[in-house]
Amino acid sequence: MTRLHDMGGRFGDGPVVPEAEHVKFHADWHPRALALTLASGSLGLWNIDVSRHARECLSPADYGRFSYYEKWISALADLLVEKGALSREELAKGKALGASDLTHKKLKAESVADVLAKGGPADRPSNVAPLFKPGDTVAARAFPENMIVTGGHTRLPSYAAGATGQILRLHGSHVLPDSSAHGLGEAPEPLYAVAFKAAALWAHAEHPDDEVIVDMWQSYLAPA
Repeated sequence: MTRLHDMGGRFGDGPVVPEAEHVKFHADWHPRALALTLASGSLGLWNIDVSRHARECLSPADYGRFSYYEKWISALADLLVEKGALSREELAKGKALGASDLTHKKLKAESVADVLAKGGPADRPSNVAPLFKPGDTVAARAFPENMIVTGGHTRLPSYAAGATGQILRLHGSHVLPDSSAHGLGEAPEPLYAVAFKAAALWAHAEHPDDEVIVDMWQSYLAPA
């Protein structure tokens, strides 16, 4: 079953309407939500895959009605409590009820630019040899599910599941989100850019020969 958050290319959701480039936030608290999320991530209690999965784990009712940054801040609150950074009581009261042993890890204002510039590269050495090369025809796994953890995080979008495409590029080996999101290790494996014709993804593509490029881990693919 396709989960609520897996909305890419879904029929019936209406057109994507691009915003003006100068529009960054729609409310005064949005940049604060972004800042809190980045600052909390610097505590080292989770990685980007864990944080993505936390957003996916919001209740369907909340996920469906929340705005973009409401999803971010709600998932952040869940993570902070789950990882022990604060208690439910502290969250409810909006203030600390004692000293924190994470104080020394706080992200200082003068360090923000350097931290953001550094990013979080996910390329890693791997013992998994590449099975494909540019030009190879491949098929994406028919079911867009995590094969390690039932109901777990995956980066295989439902609209590409079962579709046939062509390897465009090998990116090297990268952390596998399906494992990393659940504390099961980085499990790096080859990551490819795969080109799919629009006609291979949607029954009534407006421009059938358009290409959609999807980054896919090797375990998502099979020879076609």
